[in-house]
Amino acid sequence: MNTATHSDTEKKEEENKVREAGAIAPKLIYEIIRREGEEEMSRPKRSLVWSGIAAGVMISLSVLGEAIFRTYLPDAPSSYIIENAGYSLGFLAVILGRMQLFTENTITTVLPVMVSRSWGSLLAMLRLWGIVLAANVVGAFAVASLFVFTPAIAPEIMQSVVDLSHHATGMGAQMGFWRAIPAGVIVALIVWMLPQADGAGFLLILTFTWLIAAGDFTHIVAGSVEMAVLILMGDLLPSAAISTFFLPVLAGNIIGGTVIFTLMAWGQVRDELPAA
Repeated sequence: MNTATHSDTEKKEEENKVREAGAIAPKLIYEIIRREGEEEMSRPKRSLVWSGIAAGVMISLSVLGEAIFRTYLPDAPSSYIIENAGYSLGFLAVILGRMQLFTENTITTVLPVMVSRSWGSLLAMLRLWGIVLAANVVGAFAVASLFVFTPAIAPEIMQSVVDLSHHATGMGAQMGFWRAIPAGVIVALIVWMLPQADGAGFLLILTFTWLIAAGDFTHIVAGSVEMAVLILMGDLLPSAAISTFFLPVLAGNIIGGTVIFTLMAWGQVRDELPAA
């Protein structure tokens, strides 16, 4: 009897070790992100605002990092690959710093809504989206003001910031929209993969946000810094910025992160969830 009990205990321990060593099942990843989304939607408005502003400020490191590389790298075809590594800096700061970035919320806060399917959770999600996006833009304009109105940035680096800003906002509404969809998918993919990244989270974020820049995709928050720079310099009218850049890119990021990726994630696990 004791031998059988000991054998059962060993089997349970072995099974636990196998589960720990194996990859996290999609159902568990879904549940981790869903709970995180519920926690985010229950946070006080003031916390969301300040976290969103911080993210809007820190995402400027993506623009600044890319501009520094562009300024000082030699004029060679390979420089483009290295230059875009600078774009990852802001995302590393924001995601690892647990700040509120709008495009992360296009998957994180949608999953609880898909489980509960209630008007209350939908309104909570939309409330969070509105607060975080507005706060991100406020942070973007704050740091753009620092770039434009003070000598904080060296003139040669500032010229690269301006060049990058013209490129990011000058694609036109249609191209900006379509190029925002892959960016939305990629950011959602990062959120989906992080729970099982363990110590590789840094490399994961670095690689996939580099892909956004290298693929010349558009991101609403990093792009808002570039948009704000040109508006404050008088190179871009606010009305043109909203109609040809902000709204199309916002729509593309939402479609990529929510409509495409989140629905695919939901399809993987809906038959395994009690509430599905």
